[in-house]
Amino acid sequence: MQEVRVRFAPSPTGALHIGGVRTALYNYLLARKFGGAMILRIEDTDQNRFVPGAEEFIIESLTWVGIKIDEGLKNGVLDPNYRQSNRKPFYKQYVDQLLKDGHAYYAFDTPEELDARRKASSNFQYDVTTRMSLNNSLSRQDFSLDRPYVIRFKVPVNTDVTVNDLIRGEVIINSSQVDDKVLMKSDGMPTYHLANVVDDHLMKISHVIRGEEWLPSAPLHVLLYRFLGWESTMPRFAHLPLLLKPDGNGKLSKRDADKAGFPIFPLTWKDPNTNEVATGYREAGYLPEAIVNFLALLGWNPGTEQELFTMDELIEAFTIERIGKAGAKFDILKANWFNQQYIRKRSDEMVAFLLGELEKEGVNCSREKASQIVDVLKERVTFPKDFVEQSRMFFGPPVKYDEQIISKKWSKEASLYFLELATLIRKSSAQPDYKDLVNLAAENTNVKAGSMMQLLRVILTGGMSGPDLIIAMEIMGSVDVANRISTALANITLKIA
Repeated sequence: MQEVRVRFAPSPTGALHIGGVRTALYNYLLARKFGGAMILRIEDTDQNRFVPGAEEFIIESLTWVGIKIDEGLKNGVLDPNYRQSNRKPFYKQYVDQLLKDGHAYYAFDTPEELDARRKASSNFQYDVTTRMSLNNSLSRQDFSLDRPYVIRFKVPVNTDVTVNDLIRGEVIINSSQVDDKVLMKSDGMPTYHLANVVDDHLMKISHVIRGEEWLPSAPLHVLLYRFLGWESTMPRFAHLPLLLKPDGNGKLSKRDADKAGFPIFPLTWKDPNTNEVATGYREAGYLPEAIVNFLALLGWNPGTEQELFTMDELIEAFTIERIGKAGAKFDILKANWFNQQYIRKRSDEMVAFLLGELEKEGVNCSREKASQIVDVLKERVTFPKDFVEQSRMFFGPPVKYDEQIISKKWSKEASLYFLELATLIRKSSAQPDYKDLVNLAAENTNVKAGSMMQLLRVILTGGMSGPDLIIAMEIMGSVDVANRISTALANITLKIA
């Protein structure tokens, strides 16, 4: 069996989209599944669109989600040999070969001339039907290379090109649907179409897993492999389904994500041109394991009911054959669910996080108490920061009470009940059985304990929602609980009076 060698080859034209992370992940899973190699290559042939910091952002993003690169990095930075702008000499010999064999030609049309053509015909493309009426080495014999030119691919006439796609099966596209793409620009820099084929061949790439948007380019790439004499070593193609908006209507974009209030980038990105800052999944509080698990199931399914996978389990279960053809809806609520599940698995880290955040706020908390707080809250939180927000109830009495509950339920009987409960707690041991004391106070004051529980939660925490109340009281401690009840009795009685 041929060695599995895959590549993730993004362009440094901005922040890496979360869909790009999914593409990298699927490549990585396939490589690891078969003990192959994961290659990172930066396709920066379009220098006009280069954005400073984008390359570093890509590398940091892949590192964050746990995708390990086998080739392309040296000590955490890109190996210059894997940046296409440094590989120009490799491409020229192959474009020269295509010119010599009649599969490419020189084109001298200026941008203004092409713009005029596009204005005259909205569906204009440079192809077999138009090339002879344009300014190129096919339409004229007296051309000179002393003027600016590009080199275009000469698409064959009326030829069916078969793309054997591992996801979509056999896809047949007629060459009439493919235009004469530019292979090399006037500055001698290759375009994506030439460079990625040459590099995939030289790097012995076995599989090209990329987004569905590249499927229309696949026939051109097949033809390039054929005309360069590399057809026998052509990689297997797999074009991934689109990531769709949450409603399923159209491709997910940054605008859609911004509108819905969720990140589109793995890490926070500051656009160097506009200074606009977009929060990333990492900074929003998502765990990398959760994002990996979420993305893996956006378009792929294991064929079982299992939803939670470690990276090793994903590698073991992954097959290209189980990637679907249809677009996958981007459900941020499902991403949140995954984050909740993984937070529950990382209690020790959450304890350390909570202690660190409390220390920043000047709040003194023992590790034991932090551990108790994390344990009682972990079923209720979605992000690590939620531990900090929800833990505030354990470090001081509420500054206000739920007025609706107080006005509806507070009574003379309630005052007597809570006075009795506070007294029992003060007389009890340092670690009393609060459930027994709640029931005993009810018995002593002739009320039903259940009718007092909403009020008890409000006077201890200020609100109606929260973790198990008895466990919360245990974490607060008997002195704090008794003091909170006494404070509420004084404040609420004064208010009623």
